Amino acid sequence: MATLIIFHEVDNVEAWLASSRREDVLGPLGATVRTFVDPANSNRVGLVVEVPDMDAFQQVMRSEEAAEAMRDDGVRPETLLFLVES
Repeated sequence: MATLIIFHEVDNVEAWLASSRREDVLGPLGATVRTFVDPANSNRVGLVVEVPDMDAFQQVMRSEEAAEAMRDDGVRPETLLFLVES
């Protein structure tokens, strides 16, 4: 099981929080996701994601499905930062 912390900015935090797209894309991998919001910056959000298969996660993140989900959620892809537990 790999644990990741993912930071990024979104266009609308409330819409991002309400979205089911993360679960739609990551749920089939057996991933669990916890969401976080930066109270000092209204557009910065984060996730703690636990994935059973890092290779499968990376493959999904390169997919058009993931790109579409990020567009739907207003994710600003240029701000993505992934940290992997060491």
